[in-house]
Amino acid sequence: MSGALEGLVIADFGRVLAGPYATMLLADLGAEVVKIERPGFGDDTRHWGPPWAGDESTYFLGVNRNKKSVAIDLTTDEGLEQARDLVARADVVVENFLPGTMTRLGLGYEQVRELDPGIVYTSITGFGGHNDLPGYDLLIQAVGGLMSITGPDHATPTKVGVAVVDIITGMHAALGILAALRHRDRTGEGQRVEVNLLSSLLSALANQSSGYVAAGVVPKAMGNRHPSIAPYEVFHTADRPFVLAVGNDRQFASLVAVLGAPELATDERFTTNTARVANREQLTKILDELLSTDTADAWFDALTAARVPCGPLNDIADAVALAERLGLSPVVSIDDPDRDAPLRQIANPIRLSATPATYRTAPPRLA
Repeated sequence: MSGALEGLVIADFGRVLAGPYATMLLADLGAEVVKIERPGFGDDTRHWGPPWAGDESTYFLGVNRNKKSVAIDLTTDEGLEQARDLVARADVVVENFLPGTMTRLGLGYEQVRELDPGIVYTSITGFGGHNDLPGYDLLIQAVGGLMSITGPDHATPTKVGVAVVDIITGMHAALGILAALRHRDRTGEGQRVEVNLLSSLLSALANQSSGYVAAGVVPKAMGNRHPSIAPYEVFHTADRPFVLAVGNDRQFASLVAVLGAPELATDERFTTNTARVANREQLTKILDELLSTDTADAWFDALTAARVPCGPLNDIADAVALAERLGLSPVVSIDDPDRDAPLRQIANPIRLSATPATYRTAPPRLA
């Protein structure tokens, strides 16, 4: 079965996470991705562990399947000639060096466009192409406002537990590449695609950044609560924490009916979402008391049957198990002659009916 992007060649100069995540998504959909790495060292993430799978970093393994690795020393004339040959046959270039680095190497957008006007040239930076500030996910979470709205309160800024800004930026890069390729299909013209971590985060802050730019409201950390919805937070049950994500009045009425307190749906303090947000403290106390009478699993079964969005707090093992029970096939196994056993990985989340993602090769060993 042919992948949707079969025949597309990507010269991948990306390192660490944002670039490699973007190119892996495209590789899963059929693109040929050639990953350029430093001889003898490779991508930094090859050395980021624990955890390890044998002698390999699971960080590197998680974002580099379906790629070929080629070791090229970009500090030598011979290496630069190899890189230019690869770029010359590529449809897409992806790079995330500091701004200006690729131009100094003779591999910048204007230089490559002279070789191929149809090239889709993708640059990923921390703060935009004219700012040479290094972009690290933690740094962007801090200066980009994410940590100010994450954590138990405004005095305890907290990072998200994964490099979420890198992932968001990688998805934006992949989307930009596909849009540029669509334009090239129609016109034959390539173009430059630029994404940066700070702008990607501000976009992904969605309702929080919209609240500021449209209404002047600067949000603060509220722990697990939502600034605009209630009940929408973590509660206590008889055995473990439990999440309710009640988004409308019908769901609230169903919730309190299952909890044995249907009168709360007509209590003027709680009849509308606006009222529930205004009276959040009182509502939270009442719901905690009701939920503490049974276990999280029991409430999950009863409330889910009533179509109330809810669930226990899972760890990642629990989350994978849940996806498996739901038939989402979250884990794939990739056979590789260089490894003693098939490599288990999280599947590509994009489902295409005619040209599904494929898992052709495991992440490459360093060439």
